[in-house]
Formats: sequence, structure tokens, C-alpha cells
Amino acid sequence: MEIIVQNINGKWQASYRDKTWACTIGKNGTIAAQNKIEGDGKTPIGKWAIQKVLYRADRISLTDRAVINQSLEIFPLSQRDGWCDEPEDPYYNQAVIIPYTSRFEYLWRDQENTYDLIAILNYNLDPIISGRGSAIFMHVAKPGLSPTEGCIALERNNLLELLSLVTSTSEINIIE
Repeated sequence: MEIIVQNINGKWQASYRDKTWACTIGKNGTIAAQNKIEGDGKTPIGKWAIQKVLYRADRISLTDRAVINQSLEIFPLSQRDGWCDEPEDPYYNQAVIIPYTSRFEYLWRDQENTYDLIAILNYNLDPIISGRGSAIFMHVAKPGLSPTEGCIALERNNLLELLSLVTSTSEINIIE
């Protein structure tokens, strides 16, 4: 199964069969994966599997979690979860426990809901190439589908619906 993420008539969308969801991507558009650079605000073109799903148990109900396809690995977030985005760090583009000595992103965010539900895409994970981009996720969009730093974002209920359809062998295909 393949979810296609593409720009149709100036609007980004994710689609599968007869389902289509509005989405957003990086604030600076797309880039060939081999040219991606940490912090460029671009979404890497290519096919990326969902490695696992993370969620905030205090914001994503048991009922909502139950719709996520059971073939996906799903784990609760904690307040100490982070993601290293420092290219020189040995844990670059990997989950870390906060406090952490290098630069990282907080995965537990109190002031916004973007990381209430995160599908970790397998971009730059096997192997990890330093500086090639980190934390490329599919997550909850900010209001108005404002652009991301390189991730794909959908409205919360649309992301839940998409995650109900994908399996552990599905790929997210980002095309120009």
C-alpha cells in the first residue's frame, strides 16, 4: 500500500485509493533526498515506510488509538522524550532522553498539539548520515495547515484515518 503525497493545483494532499486528505510539507518545499541538509526546511522526496507511531496518552484517547492499524508499532510518549538533531552527535536522528547534552527537539509539547501523534518515517535511519536531515515525521498539523520544518502534517482526525489504513509495509511516497 502506498500513500501518495503530492501537490495538486497548488495544494498539498495525501491520497490512498479514493481517500484524499489535505496536508502540508516543509516551508521550503521538497528536495531530492540525497541533497537534503539538516535545518533546510525541506521535505525529502522518496518512499518512506512508517517505522513506528508515538502518541501522547493524555491527548490521544484509547478509542482514537484503537483505530490505528494494529500492524504498526505504537508507543506512548513521556515528558522526557526528545529527538537529537545535532549532526555531530553520535545519536543524531535518534530518540533521546531529556535532559540531553546536544541539540534536540522536544517530542512532548505542552503549548501545541503537533506532536500529540507522530508517525516516524524511515528517512535517514538506515544508515543514518550525519547532516542529511533528522526528525522527518508525519504528525498533526498546526491550525491552517501552516508549513513544517520538513515533515508532513495533516489535521488530527485525518492523520488518525490515514493511520487506520496503512500497515507496517506501507510507504509514504512524497513526489514533486
